[in-house]
Amino acid sequence: MDKYVGKYRVNCMGGACRLLTLAVVVIAALSSSASHAQVLMQRDVSLRMALTIAEAAIAACAKGGNNVSVAVVDRAGRLRVFLQGDKAAPHNIELAQRKAYTARTFGRTSAEWAARTGPGSELAAQRQLDHVIALAGGVPIKVGDETIGAVGVSGSTTGGDEGCAMAGVAKVADELK
Repeated sequence: MDKYVGKYRVNCMGGACRLLTLAVVVIAALSSSASHAQVLMQRDVSLRMALTIAEAAIAACAKGGNNVSVAVVDRAGRLRVFLQGDKAAPHNIELAQRKAYTARTFGRTSAEWAARTGPGSELAAQRQLDHVIALAGGVPIKVGDETIGAVGVSGSTTGGDEGCAMAGVAKVADELK
């Protein structure tokens, strides 16, 4: 007995026909979903862009007499560039990285995130995540609404750190359009 399942002809009898029909349907479904697979294209922070941002942030803070550390992370939160000012304190290395990671992870400045996750907030438990820190100085790098990385600055005042980070991102604003 011949039976057609989609474009496939099945030759079988009785209960074996049902089992064979099911197998053909499963194979057809799997092969059609594989044919729709595609390469995922994502925007990311290039090395050149990260270096430009970091250098601009260091320069902005130096104008105010501050020796800072600057970290730039990519869309996955991985460190892309790190620069430390000549007289920056050693603990600023970790703080800059954590500020950048926080801004990247939550797609907002680390200061905004700190305000949202304060004591009593329903989001307060987010502060327990590894590598995040509730200090100002982390700024996301965005193309439209898409966060493609972040910059973190440490070693100035809290407002100064964020201002220097924003100056770094502003330096590449034309490339982010």
